[in-house]
Amino acid sequence: MRDHDLVFMKNFAQVIAGLVLITVVLILAGIYFNGKRPAEVTPAQQAATQARIAPAGAVYAGQTGAAAQAAAVAAAAEAAKGQVAYGGTLDGGEIYGQLCAGCHTSGAAGAPKLLKAEWGARLAQGNDLLHKHAIEGIRAMPARGGNPSLTDEQVIATVDWMIGNLK
Repeated sequence: MRDHDLVFMKNFAQVIAGLVLITVVLILAGIYFNGKRPAEVTPAQQAATQARIAPAGAVYAGQTGAAAQAAAVAAAAEAAKGQVAYGGTLDGGEIYGQLCAGCHTSGAAGAPKLLKAEWGARLAQGNDLLHKHAIEGIRAMPARGGNPSLTDEQVIATVDWMIGNLK
């Protein structure tokens, strides 16, 4: 190669290196300025964020708090009245399978399994008391098995189904 070819190659390499440098600088400037823009928040994202950070409960203190707590309990009970669990069915087997089986098949929290040996003392107390305990709750069992939208008739039908299916 001649000298002017080497000079051309040197100049050409310098131009290419300069262009690569300018490209890298422009990319970094674009990333920097794009990071300065505020992020766009859609209404759905904002609603999801509000739901995530909403308080799980409320604190009630003193006389004002007691009144607010009583009002909240009354509002929850009123809202539950409008709902009927499991389509209003009185099939105790269906309700047991969907709600009660979780605890009464495993014996969780001391729940009696469907065995006559575990229900003997309870049966001796009478069905009316068993119905009352199922409706109001007793020990670790919540009222209405934890579903406030169950009617008294549904709870009684489920208890009667359980008594009838003891092994």
